[in-house]
Amino acid sequence: MTGRILVVDAVPTNRIILRVKLSAAFYEVSQAASGRAALRMFRKARPDMVIVAADLPDMSGRALIEKLRTLAGDPRLPVVMMHDDGDPSERLVSLAAGADDVLSKPIDDLVMLARLRSLLRARDAEAELQLRDDTRRALGLAEQAGEFEAPALIRLVPTGKMPVAKSLQAELRHRMKDKIELTSPDEALRIGTTAPDVVVILEGDGAAGEGLSLLPQMRSNRALRHAALIYVAQPDQRQEAASALDMGANDLLGAGPDPEELALRLKKQISRKRINDRLRSNMQDGLRAAVCDPLTGLYNRRYALPHLNRLAERAATQGRDYALLLLDLDHFKAVNDTYGHAAGDAVLEELAKRLIDNLRAADLVARFGGEEFLVAMPDASRERAKTTAERLCQLMEKHPLTLPDGQKIQVTLSIGVAIGRAGRGEDPLQLIDGADKALYAAKHKGRNTVVMADTVRAFPTRPPERRKPAAPALAQTERTARSR
Repeated sequence: MTGRILVVDAVPTNRIILRVKLSAAFYEVSQAASGRAALRMFRKARPDMVIVAADLPDMSGRALIEKLRTLAGDPRLPVVMMHDDGDPSERLVSLAAGADDVLSKPIDDLVMLARLRSLLRARDAEAELQLRDDTRRALGLAEQAGEFEAPALIRLVPTGKMPVAKSLQAELRHRMKDKIELTSPDEALRIGTTAPDVVVILEGDGAAGEGLSLLPQMRSNRALRHAALIYVAQPDQRQEAASALDMGANDLLGAGPDPEELALRLKKQISRKRINDRLRSNMQDGLRAAVCDPLTGLYNRRYALPHLNRLAERAATQGRDYALLLLDLDHFKAVNDTYGHAAGDAVLEELAKRLIDNLRAADLVARFGGEEFLVAMPDASRERAKTTAERLCQLMEKHPLTLPDGQKIQVTLSIGVAIGRAGRGEDPLQLIDGADKALYAAKHKGRNTVVMADTVRAFPTRPPERRKPAAPALAQTERTARSR
């Protein structure tokens, strides 16, 4: 399943249609016919998102949103409101009341599913940043947040024919105290310009999807990587609207540039970005000296252990499995003995970089000691964790590392994997011990392999006698022998 969604609607037919559509997209769907039933259902099984009709038998949809977020203890719980018609005033009232999005009936399935995927991705990213900030506070490294907030910088980027761009800029300046600039697509992509807080891409008449093509360029631009992106499509651009959300847009206006609605969505995106910037800054600055490994830049054991406790607590609350991977470089001593400690440091740095580049943003990577690394994967099944571990082994085996003197060597990994099962209340330290035993079993099997902790059986307390391993082979040789 890709997520749990609670659908709240008094009309059975509406609930059934939504359940069928969402189930076909691999969501786990629960249903409620009233506000009180929704609250009971929410207490029983905490969903990842709520879709609620504007009118319910016992309360308004807006009142239910407030009650659900209070019950969840999280003001960022994604909530989508459904309206029977496209009345702009009702839509704006719902957005102002805290709805993350508003869907008008009949609902466009293509755009709806894209909106849900986008909201869940944003929730996961924010939850991970919050989890790491909670770890920081547990370590006693929290600081008082600054009270003053400077006006945000918003860039409007029109494409095609957009004669209303200047009037839209004026309307937004009338509604907001933030700085609002109008710029061309080329200027918006320049690295040297001041990084904006929000970029609004405006698809004009005859743009032929030019705005859509800007999205991946902006997401890969380091100056814009953390900026919020809002995509404004024309009413006939439903395919572009859905694609924009899947390509990285944080929010969407699908019926053209309405100044009042855009102002509401801008304020929400600015608020979210500031929270995420603060959390990201806390993580990067407050923790670096105390809980980061100076060589690789990864977190160290001091950070990893409290983080695992919170990961286990969240997994138990959400009823989802998580995985721990212990990775160890094979015959690392031979690298130091043959090529020197500077080469050994370069190997450790390159492995750290490869792990970060080939794992999810939500996965924690830590140097656990020496040449041993820990990976913690939230929301990971046994099969997913095993596949990921095998991919990391292959990545190291098939791609030699370059040493400071230009030589290339092949270095392999052994990995032990343990799964934290939802509902079992397993201590993370026990899982680490299981992953460690699995890692030892991987070494015993011959190295350069993955062993799952739940498959480990009795084996000799020491690996069989073998000759001292040769130094890792130079990659320039026509055939490189696997290090065992």
